[in-house]
Amino acid sequence: MERGKLYLIPSLISDIEISKSIPQYNVEIINSIDIFIVEEIKTARKFLKKCNYPQSFDNITFFELNEHTQEYEIIDYLKDIEKGKNIGLMSESGVPCLADPGSLIVKMAHQKNIEVIPLVGPSSVLLALIASGFNGQNFTFHGYLPIDKIKRANKIKEIERNAYQYNQTQIFIEAPYRNNQLLENILSVCKSDTLLCIAVEISGENSFIKTKSISDWKRNPPDCNKKNVVFLLYK
Repeated sequence: MERGKLYLIPSLISDIEISKSIPQYNVEIINSIDIFIVEEIKTARKFLKKCNYPQSFDNITFFELNEHTQEYEIIDYLKDIEKGKNIGLMSESGVPCLADPGSLIVKMAHQKNIEVIPLVGPSSVLLALIASGFNGQNFTFHGYLPIDKIKRANKIKEIERNAYQYNQTQIFIEAPYRNNQLLENILSVCKSDTLLCIAVEISGENSFIKTKSISDWKRNPPDCNKKNVVFLLYK
C-alpha cells in the first residue's frame, strides 16, 4: 500500500473569501483529506466551511496541536499515513510552522521518512516584509517578544542594534490585545530616526501598511488593539 503524505495547509490571515487568498488547487487537496492536525478545532472547521468542505465533520478526525499539547501526545498523530491516508497540518492563521508548533509534526514526518508537501498560501510575515521597503535579503523573525516590560524593552533595544549593525530587517509580532503596549514600548525605546513598519490586517478590507520613522509615528500612533499586526524595524 502506498503511504500517505503530510500536506502543510495555509489558512486565511483575514476574514475574506477563499478565492482572494487560497489557490483552488489547495481547496481540492483540502477537500480530499479527512484527517487534520490543527491548533483549534473551532477555527479549523470555520476555515473548512469557507472551502465548501464536502464531508460531515462527524466523519473527520481532528488532532489538536497548540501550546497546551504535550510532545508525547503527538506520537501517533501520523500513524494513518502508513495506511495510505493523507494528513493536513493547518495553522490557525497563515502558513504552518511559522510562529506555531507545527514544526514538531514536520520534524517527526522527516524522521519517519514521510513526504512533506507545503502548499502555497498567505504568510503575514512575508507579505509585511515585501511591503515594508526594508531589506528582504537579510532579515530575522523573532516571533513574540517577552511579556515582561523590562525584558521586552531590552529585547527591543537589542533588535534595533542588530538592524543597524547587520543591515538586517527585524520582524516580530504580539498577541492582538497587547499590540498597543508593544507599540508604546517601541516608540519609547527606539531612536527617533529608526524606521518602523506597522502592517495591520494584511489582505483584509481594513488593511493598513505604513513605514515611518519613530519620530513620525510618535506624532500619530495608530490604534492596533485586537488587530492582527506585524511589526518591522530597520535602520
